[in-house]
Amino acid sequence: MKKIINDPKRVVDESVAGFGLAHADILRVAMDPIHVVRADAPIAGKVGIVSGGGSGHEPLHAGYVGFGMLDAAVPGAVFTSPTPDPILAATKAVDGGAGVLHIVKNYTGDVLNFETAADLASADGITVRAVVTNDDVAVKDSLYTAGRRGVGGTVLVEKIAGAAAQRGDSLDEVADIAERVNANVRSMGLALTPCIVPHAGEPSFTLAEDEIEIGIGIHGEPGRERIKLESADQLVDRLIDPVLDDLPFADGDRVLLFVNGMGGTPLIELYIAYRRAAEVLQGRNITISRSLVGNYITSLEMQGMSITVLRLDDEMIELWDAPVQTAALRWGR
Repeated sequence: MKKIINDPKRVVDESVAGFGLAHADILRVAMDPIHVVRADAPIAGKVGIVSGGGSGHEPLHAGYVGFGMLDAAVPGAVFTSPTPDPILAATKAVDGGAGVLHIVKNYTGDVLNFETAADLASADGITVRAVVTNDDVAVKDSLYTAGRRGVGGTVLVEKIAGAAAQRGDSLDEVADIAERVNANVRSMGLALTPCIVPHAGEPSFTLAEDEIEIGIGIHGEPGRERIKLESADQLVDRLIDPVLDDLPFADGDRVLLFVNGMGGTPLIELYIAYRRAAEVLQGRNITISRSLVGNYITSLEMQGMSITVLRLDDEMIELWDAPVQTAALRWGR
C-alpha cells in the first residue's frame, strides 16, 4: 500500500484538520466530536442543513459546507458512519431557530445514527426533519442497506435543498424540495479497480486486469455483474440505459446530467463518457439543461465512474443556478 499518510488510524483527523486550515474563510472545524460547520453558522431564522457519512468520498460531504449548500457535515471514519454524538453537535451548531434538515444516504448505520441524533436534538427543543437519499438503481439491497443506496444524487439534493434554505424557505419547504429531487434522480456506477482503505491496507475487493464491476456502491460493494472490460460507449450504455428506464425518463424531459469520477479516473475519460451519455439522451429526445462532470462523490482512489440523471423542473433549475460558495462547488458569488 502506497499512500501519502502518517498513522492510518489518524487519517480522518489529520485530513479534516488540513481541510479546515485550507478553507478557513468559509468554514470552521471542531475536532471533539469531529464536525465541520459553515463559518457564519448558526444563522438566525435560517433552516440549517446537516449531512455526513463515512470519510473516503471527498469532497462529499465537508466539501459542500458553505453559502448556499450545507451548514454542517459530519465525517465518520473511512467508509463508516459517524456516531450520534458528532451529528448532534453539528445539529446544535447550525440551529438558528427555524429547524434543521438532515440529508442522509441510505446506509443502515447512517440512517440509525442520524435518527438517534435527531431524537436527542428533539429532546433539546430542536425540530429536525430527515430526507434519505436512495438514487442507486443497481441493486435493491446490499450488505449496507435495506433498499437502494444513496449515491451521486446526494450531491444534487444537497445543492438544491441548500439553495432553498439560503433563500429563506421553511423547514417543511426545504424538506419537500429535497424529497422531490430524490424522487426524480437516478444513478448507477462501475469500478475498473478496487480501492484500499488505509487501516485495512489491502484492496476492498479483487478484479482481474481485464474485469470491471457494474453497479458498485461508493464503498466498493458488489453490483449487478462482473464483466470483461468494454469500450467507453458500451460502458456508458450499461449505466445510462437502466438509469433512464427506471424512473422512467420520457421524451421531452429536461435533465441535469452528472458524470462523476470515483476518485482515480481522469477528466479526459469522464468527458468521453459524458459525450456518449449526451448522445443517448439526445436520441431519446431528452434535453440536457444543466451538467456536472468531475470527482464529486468518490471512493478513495477507485478508478471508475457513475452516471446520475435528474429530471428538472423550473424551480430546481432556479435553485441549481443559485449562488454557492463551498470548497468543491462555487459559482455566482
